[in-house]
Amino acid sequence: MKSVEELLAIKAKMQDKIAVRKGSGETRIVVGMATCGIAAGARPVLNAFVDAISAAGLSDKITVTQTGCIGICQYEPVVEVFEKDKEKVTYVKMTPEKAAEVVEKHIKGGAVIAEYTIGAAKQ
Repeated sequence: MKSVEELLAIKAKMQDKIAVRKGSGETRIVVGMATCGIAAGARPVLNAFVDAISAAGLSDKITVTQTGCIGICQYEPVVEVFEKDKEKVTYVKMTPEKAAEVVEKHIKGGAVIAEYTIGAAKQ
């Protein structure tokens, strides 16, 4: 059995990650977590986004959530980025490594990574 102090330390460590999943930020990162997305590797992608946003100290500005089927199963894992007053960006065939790059270049840097988007995948 863990001591109360150990449990409180675990709670404090996880609090930031919970805030990222609940969030009220102006930017939302939504990961498709239907059966097809999970089978294609969406869970590690979701975790990579949560970890990267938390590590960057952006938990108060960015919300990472999950949704069911987005409807484009052949492109799973699918991630949609919704930013206030901007057009939605749909990233496809995501990996945890690509997720970290999206946080660095798109979320923090403001530059959409066109080669990871659905538009590039359809060409």
